[in-house]
Amino acid sequence: QVQLVESGGGLVQPGGSLRLSCAASGSIFSTHEMGWYRQAPGKQRELVATFTSGGSTVYADFVQGRFTISRGNAKNTVYLQMSSLKPEDTAVYYCKGVIRTLSLITQDYWGQGTQVTVST
Repeated sequence: QVQLVESGGGLVQPGGSLRLSCAASGSIFSTHEMGWYRQAPGKQRELVATFTSGGSTVYADFVQGRFTISRGNAKNTVYLQMSSLKPEDTAVYYCKGVIRTLSLITQDYWGQGTQVTVST
C-alpha cells in the first residue's frame, strides 16, 4: 500500500503565505508525477502545480508566479510554497502521486486533503 499525507493548511489573511507538505510512504518502487491539486466548494478538482515524470514543473495559469513547487531529496516528498494568497485560493488542496509500487503496478494515489482558507 501507498499513503500520501499532507500537512500545512490553515487560515491565512489575503496577501499571506502558507507552505504545504506531502510525504508519500509505503510500498513504493518509484515515483513518477507528484504534485498538487485543489477543489473549491461547488467546483471541479483542478491542477495547481506538479512535477512531471521527466522532472519538469507545470503550473496552472492562475498561479501567476505566486506558488512554487519543490521536492525533498528523497523525491517522495513534495512542497507547495504559496504566497500572495487570495480569497479565491480557498480550497481543499490535495497531493497526488503517480507511483509504481513494489508489485510494479503504476497508479494514481491521493492524499486526504488539507484545507486552505484565505480570509480576513
